[in-house]
Amino acid sequence: MCGIAGILSINGRPVFEEELRAMCAAMIQRGPDDEGVYVGHHVGLAMRRLSVIDLTSGHQPVSNEDGTIWVVLNGEIYNYRELREDLESRGHVFSTATDTEVIVHLYEELGASCVDRLRGMFAFAVWDERRRRLMLARDRLGIKPLYYGVVKDRLLFASELKAILQIPEVERTLDWAALDHLLAFATTSRKQSIVAGIHKLDAGHVLLMPPGGAPHIERYWTLRFDPDYGRTEDDIVDELRWRLAESVRLHLVSDVPVGAFLSGGVDSSSVVATMVPLAGGRLKTFSIGFSNRDYDELPYARLVAQRFGTDHHELILEPDGALDILGDLAWQLDEPFGDSSAFPTYLVSKLARQHVTVVLSGDGGDELFAGYRSYVTEARERRWRFTPRPIRSALGLVSRTMPDGMPGRNLLRRYSLVGPERYLDANLLFRREDRLRLLTSDVAELAVRCRTEDERIEELMQWTGHWLSGLQAFDLRHYLPLDILTKVDRMSMAHSLEARVPLLDHPFVEFAARIPAEMKFKDGKTKHIFVRAMRGLLPDEVLDRPKQGFAVPLGSWLRGRLDSVIHETLLSDRCRRRGLLNPRAVAALVDLHRAGRPLDMHLWTLISLELWCRTFMDGVSSSHQAVASSPRRVAESSAQRVVTSSGHQVVRS
Repeated sequence: MCGIAGILSINGRPVFEEELRAMCAAMIQRGPDDEGVYVGHHVGLAMRRLSVIDLTSGHQPVSNEDGTIWVVLNGEIYNYRELREDLESRGHVFSTATDTEVIVHLYEELGASCVDRLRGMFAFAVWDERRRRLMLARDRLGIKPLYYGVVKDRLLFASELKAILQIPEVERTLDWAALDHLLAFATTSRKQSIVAGIHKLDAGHVLLMPPGGAPHIERYWTLRFDPDYGRTEDDIVDELRWRLAESVRLHLVSDVPVGAFLSGGVDSSSVVATMVPLAGGRLKTFSIGFSNRDYDELPYARLVAQRFGTDHHELILEPDGALDILGDLAWQLDEPFGDSSAFPTYLVSKLARQHVTVVLSGDGGDELFAGYRSYVTEARERRWRFTPRPIRSALGLVSRTMPDGMPGRNLLRRYSLVGPERYLDANLLFRREDRLRLLTSDVAELAVRCRTEDERIEELMQWTGHWLSGLQAFDLRHYLPLDILTKVDRMSMAHSLEARVPLLDHPFVEFAARIPAEMKFKDGKTKHIFVRAMRGLLPDEVLDRPKQGFAVPLGSWLRGRLDSVIHETLLSDRCRRRGLLNPRAVAALVDLHRAGRPLDMHLWTLISLELWCRTFMDGVSSSHQAVASSPRRVAESSAQRVVTSSGHQVVRS
């Protein structure tokens, strides 16, 4: 696992080693073990390395025999041994035992098509000296990040946005479309970052930069939901089990200790259950919980840990613990981010890193096997699509006349909509009219005119298959990479911990996409086929528990111990002078929250935006200075209780 960076000069301007090292220094947490730089003819590649495979000779950048092909890789190639054997049989000579080098020689054989042969999570760059061509590539599901931008005749790229911001000519101005997307969906979009001119390479795409040209982006992988109705449920269950075991086995390849995140849900528990007989020793598992029992999943995690005899470690997150890491969170997240589960993910990663270097997680299961509550809601509300248009119009009129927050108002609004509009409306953070009120007039004119929802509505309307498969495909393209995988990558890398996701091994994903939707959502229950496959292996209490999700009691925290954060960020003079948010609208939102409305995600998204602006726009040099009035630093946190299987112990981390 690494952080990669690079510069390609389009007009012959030299690239300086100091620039590359500055980019690497901004993301040293991604690779504390090593640093490497290659500077060639108007091009430079650099990396920070977390040593996981080939600890002694796996230095990057890596080149071919004559130094005409250079590669830097962030991620892991799980089929590298198989690829290496094939490449050696074709006469290629390897100088290391690392997985990175297979990309070098595979590129020599196949050019940009080398990505088709790779099985893993990756973002990498290839410099082809003979062709004078740079290639960037990102894995199929978007597990690993990659940012890029053309700034003053130079292509810049890096694993993190903050690395690109180290180049002085990059202007730190907001991208209005990304801001609108953030307020609508709590994340920035698939292709734009929060900084104007700096983009994300979309999942499953490659970028080719020819000599003196412009970036050319191509998609190399598309997931197709093509249900196989010719197989029985029993056959599919059998294949699901062995495919999961195969993926987990590949994801265990490592020269450093490997553990697992264990939430107590079906997905992470299935990964742990599959790991135990393959791990070759007592498996270490890591969980996080809350004092609030409505949010605490630790009893289920303990049940699984006891069933499989893991060396289990737990952490209880209290409000003060969240306050202590607030500044560092803004720095490590790299962009504004509205999912408050970043808090527990940060801390459980910190806990895990004290024991292992690699963890496996269960992310992806909800998208593959239809586990989200939104699918249940859509199944129930789809019947309203037959409602005559005059009745829908009347329902919409009634909802608009009802006061904001009145019970039933949002439900009537949804019933007045059809298809994709209804589904998106139920999943928006701030609707368009709310965003117009929330932003200052000048900013609203720039941002909200982007009409973020329209593109997604059009995407859903083009779907011709089963409605459930359409929503799964939609979430795999948007919610999974933008929220779930972003959170896990940033929070694990904040502690130099490599997180792997065996449920997102692309052959496993392609297999899941061929399972008929009727076998995933059956008799009103989600994940039917996956639960059936795990029946007998996992405790029934885990398999039959209600869907909970990785939620945080942030609402009560913001009404209590963390109320000061609202004052120090959203209600501060500093925020008001920034001119992004309408102070009256923000104050009204805070009042509704204090009156009991569940607006914690809305407020946290706005807090995250303000913290990001302070950290990256206001010239704050240290991540821990983002909340100037916070009296504690991360190293002095006092509200984290850690319990390990080796004995109950209270520690101050």
